[in-house]
Order: sequence, then structure tokens, then C-alpha cells
Amino acid sequence: MAATGIKARFACKVGTFSLDVDLDLPGSGLTALFGHSGCGKTTLLRCMAGLQQARGIMRVKGDEWQSESGSRPVHQRPLAYVFQETSLFPHLSVKRNLMYGYRRIPQSERQITFDQAIEWLGLSHLINRMPEKLSGGERQRVAIARALLTSPKLLLMDEPLSALDQSSKREIMPYLEALRDNLAIPMLYVSHSTAEVARLADHIVMMDKGQVIAQGPLQQIMARTDQPFGLEDDAGVILDATLSERDKRWHLCRADFAGGHLWLRADENLAIGQRVRVQVLAKDISLALSEQADQSIQNTLPATINEIALEVSPGTSMVRLLAGPTPFLSRLTSRAVHSLDIAPGQQVWMQVKSVAIVD
Repeated sequence: MAATGIKARFACKVGTFSLDVDLDLPGSGLTALFGHSGCGKTTLLRCMAGLQQARGIMRVKGDEWQSESGSRPVHQRPLAYVFQETSLFPHLSVKRNLMYGYRRIPQSERQITFDQAIEWLGLSHLINRMPEKLSGGERQRVAIARALLTSPKLLLMDEPLSALDQSSKREIMPYLEALRDNLAIPMLYVSHSTAEVARLADHIVMMDKGQVIAQGPLQQIMARTDQPFGLEDDAGVILDATLSERDKRWHLCRADFAGGHLWLRADENLAIGQRVRVQVLAKDISLALSEQADQSIQNTLPATINEIALEVSPGTSMVRLLAGPTPFLSRLTSRAVHSLDIAPGQQVWMQVKSVAIVD
């Protein structure tokens, strides 16, 4: 991965906090830096940008930014950094804010055109507005577009949604998905929200106390029974699925994945044939030894028990299942595991509420 991805190894101390990480990251898609507040996510991002002095190395697709013998200053690192606060120039229109960095890049070096940035971030109707006339989500979209128009080789985003209300977060999320799908450069996205990570990330780096405790493809890491944050309410798995049917009477739609299908709450903005990402939480999956016909849960799938992690917390166990090749997690009371007398290799039925599925 050295020539095509990102190599980052840093060690530093900031006050009483110590950072010591060693990362090999993909050279495309969105990598989420995930963990509790204070775990070192922002410090790591600042090391990558050259804003925080640290011992180590940094290479982006074979281009060496830092080594044991020296380090490029911030202004010589071809990256863009999007902060929590947008810091738009208040006296400049949206268009002039965007042109501020764009016009400084020689035409021969521009990797992203002005029109592309406008389209990806949905800014065409905002071009002539002043920042004070924009919503929080609109301001952040302008800030991201301005960053992209510097044609960076790496995009760093430090909790870009944390200052937004829920309505603004819902508004901006599709634009971030479009960036993930269209950009040819890697993005590193700092977050402590599993909902954001589940919807956006391709790759995940989990951090705790200044160290990396897990890293890898999102679906693979999230499906582990021993994941570091597995005891939280939002532990679960991420599925790539395709919408195949809509039930207009009951406002549901069917999502097909490798190993079966699930009925979801319908979203009128989604079209048949569209690819979707579905998060299924471990707390929302119950198990039965036989198919139950007289119950309210709409999704019942045959599955094979793959692994059982007993007592992940007092009285709670985690079961990993396979529906075809697709892994799921079910969080049960340890008493339920004992009562069912289940074991790896056993066939069971998973029961998943449609209202519990997030798309």
C-alpha cells in the first residue's frame, strides 16, 4: 500500500497526553477516525497536516511529506483541512470565497474544476449570497467546496458536522456521500458519531487514549464481537444493499443483500435499483430456534451462529451470525443465550424489526 495509500506513523506528547500511532490507510474513499472525545483523533489529524510537531513518517501515495530526517512545512503539504467552524470570509460572496483558493492554483495543476465543486456540494443557487445569509449546513458546504478547489491530494475533515443541528446534518449528509463516491483523493474524517461513520466511511480507525485499537474495512471491523466499542447501544453491522421493491400501502421498501433481504421504512427519495447502506444494530436483533409465524417482526432470516462472546458486560453476551456470507451481530442477555442453549454452527432464525433499520 506504500505507493498507492497513506502511511502515517507518529509519536508525540501534548501536555500529559501521548499519541503513538502506526497506520496504513487506503489511497481512496473515506476513512473515519473514530473514538471518544480526547482519544487523539484531532491530534492525529494535526500531525498529518504538519500543524503538530511529532516524530515519525508521513507518505501519501509514495510522496514523502515527513521522515525521520525532516518534515515539510504545512504550506508545502498538498492537503485541505476542513474544521468544525467554517471561517468563511464574511465580506466575500460565496463565489468569491470559492475563487479565493481556486485562482491560486495554476490551471495545469487543477484536479477539481469549479463546476464540479459546485455540482457535488449543490451550491449553484447560493453563488451570489453572502455568508451571513447561509444556514449552518450551507456554510459548511461552501467551506468544503473551497477546500476542494485547492486541488488537494488529501482532504482532512475534523468533525465538520459537530456544530450543526440535526436538520442541517441531514441536509449535508447526501453531499458528503457524493464526495466519497466521486473524489479520487483520500478523505480522513474525524467523528465520534457512529451514525455518521456508518453512513459515510469505507475504512475505519478506532482510537483510545492516543493509540489505535482497531483499523480496517468498515464492514469487517463493525462485525467483530470483540470490537472496542461493542458495549455501546449503537454496536451493529453495515450492509451494502439494493432496493428491489416498494410497498406503497405499508410505506416499506425491500433491500436485497448477499444472503437475504430486509424490509425498511420507505424513503420517497430512494429509487428502485438504487444502492443503499443499511445499519442494523445488535440490540435490535433477537434470535429464535424456529421460524415464528405469529409475531409482529417483519424480517425473519435463517442464519448460522458463527461466534458467541459470553459476558461482554455483566449479564450481556454478543452473538455473531452469518446470513449467507453476510455477518450480523445480536446482543442478548447471557440468560437468553443459556436458555436457548445455542452454539457455533447451529442454525437459528434472526428477527429484525423494520422500524429499527437505518438507511
